[in-house]
Amino acid sequence: MHLHVVSVFVGPDGRGGNPLGAFVDQPELPAEQRQAVAAELGFSETVFVRTSGSAAVVQIHTPAVELPLAGHPLVGTAWLLARLGSPVDVLRPPAGEVPTWTEGATTWIRARAAWAPEFESHQLGSAAEVDAHPGAGPGAHLHVWAWEDEAAGRVRVRVFPTAMGIVEDEATGAAAIRLGAALQRDLVIRQGVGSEILVRYAGDGVVEVGGAVVAVEERELPSSGSSASTS
Repeated sequence: MHLHVVSVFVGPDGRGGNPLGAFVDQPELPAEQRQAVAAELGFSETVFVRTSGSAAVVQIHTPAVELPLAGHPLVGTAWLLARLGSPVDVLRPPAGEVPTWTEGATTWIRARAAWAPEFESHQLGSAAEVDAHPGAGPGAHLHVWAWEDEAAGRVRVRVFPTAMGIVEDEATGAAAIRLGAALQRDLVIRQGVGSEILVRYAGDGVVEVGGAVVAVEERELPSSGSSASTS
């Protein structure tokens, strides 16, 4: 099992970015074994990718559950496949077909907001209040946000998806899709310690999210996933 690790939605100053574990065209595993590998790796999401021409099937796992759609795994997968010399036009997570493309250094996806996981979303009064938020207890799917500059579409966000086995997410593309659809406008989202997510509202509940991706490492794992822990 050959593991790629990339960082997705890296900020313009090089900070932030949400790690993603990716297995591309590796031996197929049953769902329970994929879930065990994802839990042991401990990334907010791990993907198992099968390429076929200009498309790729993507199975997405958090440490606790499999998802029908998630933003940072799909943006990271599209960037990684292009880097490996196998670019695709369409990603196929369980939710449906997700177009993908690149504009300069930004990798984009387009998806229906209804396909993204739902969040309990609260607008706070200021970015400082978002920064000071204490987080969430077990079983939550909490999204808090505030305007940094409403006229410019700049937003400060934190996400606490504890129900998915994640205490706090560094960059959450699915929440960005939901927020873009709710506000029906383009956004620049600052999340976590320095991640940046670009959002474009395409109309009719369809949202584009994009960002910068960088490679982190590659390594070999036993096919059982028994030594998948990260340091």
